[in-house]
Amino acid sequence: MEKFSPVGEKDITRAIVSEFSRQFEEYVESDCIIIGAGPSGLMAGRDIARAGKKVLIVERNNYLGGGFWIGGYLMNKVTIRHPGERVLKELGIPCTEVKEGLFVADGPHACSKLIAAACDAGVKFANMTIFEDLILKEDGRVCGAVINWTPITALPREITCVDPVAIEAPVLLDATGHDATVVRKLEERGLIKAKGFGAMWVERSEDLIVEHTGEAHPGLVVSGMAVSTLYGLPRMGPTFGGMLLSGQKAAEVIVEILS
Repeated sequence: MEKFSPVGEKDITRAIVSEFSRQFEEYVESDCIIIGAGPSGLMAGRDIARAGKKVLIVERNNYLGGGFWIGGYLMNKVTIRHPGERVLKELGIPCTEVKEGLFVADGPHACSKLIAAACDAGVKFANMTIFEDLILKEDGRVCGAVINWTPITALPREITCVDPVAIEAPVLLDATGHDATVVRKLEERGLIKAKGFGAMWVERSEDLIVEHTGEAHPGLVVSGMAVSTLYGLPRMGPTFGGMLLSGQKAAEVIVEILS
């Protein structure tokens, strides 16, 4: 068997530190910052990057994909209603039509393919990173995000004082799901009003979410279930076509803003 290369511990540490620092410095300024690496954020990131734009996705967890990994009730099958299956087929994700217009796919397979597609398009990630606040300039226009390490939130407030850092982009995407974390920061400042998401109504929810996906405030686009929270739309539950198509529409809006 061929032996491993003679690389020591210090070399591995240097490689991690230098490459992370290089990438982080490069993406302090991006074309688009996406908050949330769930299905709508990943879908949007892929399409924006494929348009030649520099995209950074900020994710508070160590994993990417949000609920797309597991589906509903801890059962790892995800459902997609027509026309969302077109995205699955484009990404090479096997799916089965179990009823006319209703498709089922393996969550891990679907999620990993979507993550890989975003990476292949050139999207970069800051995971284990929390969104803390917005950069607001030019009469309240969103111009960037304030971020910190996720583990900071686990420390007692009285013993920690770790200042965040800021990253800039001409447009942000709130893809944080029902939390609508970015929208809520605007709401705290009286710049927007979130109605809170409604009860489940799958047949209406997905169409409405895609329809309402767009720029909600100068410099801020909203996609996925954050759209539901912002506009008081019904929740959709464990079906993902609306989130994928919302991500695609968000990408179209953002590329237009950047053009």
